[in-house]
Amino acid sequence: MLIARFLVLSLAAGITAGAMAFAQTPAPARVRGTISSVDAGELRVTSRSGDTVALKLPADATVTIIEPIAIDAIKPGSFIGTAARTQPDGTLRALEIQVFPELMRGVGEGNRPWDLGPDSSMTNGTVGTLEKLTDGRTLTLGYKGGEKTVIVPAGAPIITYEPGSRAALSPGAHVIVTATRNPDETLTAVRVGVGKDGLVPPM
Repeated sequence: MLIARFLVLSLAAGITAGAMAFAQTPAPARVRGTISSVDAGELRVTSRSGDTVALKLPADATVTIIEPIAIDAIKPGSFIGTAARTQPDGTLRALEIQVFPELMRGVGEGNRPWDLGPDSSMTNGTVGTLEKLTDGRTLTLGYKGGEKTVIVPAGAPIITYEPGSRAALSPGAHVIVTATRNPDETLTAVRVGVGKDGLVPPM
């Protein structure tokens, strides 16, 4: 429980700090790929485009484990996030769904642009209505200031989080790193999400 609370506080602090910094600096950088090497102060990631990205790895960087979860974990009242593409009718077609543990409720709430392709966004909120379909789910996702209708197609990755440690940062692990860009253009890792048992983070 203490570890889970630490995770939530760390994520919340990171998001709050990121929101404050957003008004002054460019949006945080995201690096997706596979760890090529790691030591006490540096993380190197081979990105999906094949480039090697070096990131400073401070002692207070948060590590979380990303693991699959059944689609039935999405229920009315669940707090979830979805990277999605906007469809012509204004609905969102989910590229993935993140089912947050209860202690992470409220993390990153809202709707904002995302970098997972054209017209992609990230929306975190609370599930309202939910309709189970033979080929997925249709749900409403409410957040402060708005609501979206989300189509979850069959086969969309559904994941959740658990606390992690630096021991999970090993060569070959698939990661998504949220980083800050320093004045000298170097990157500093703030949060590292590590796919469990070879999972590729879908967000």
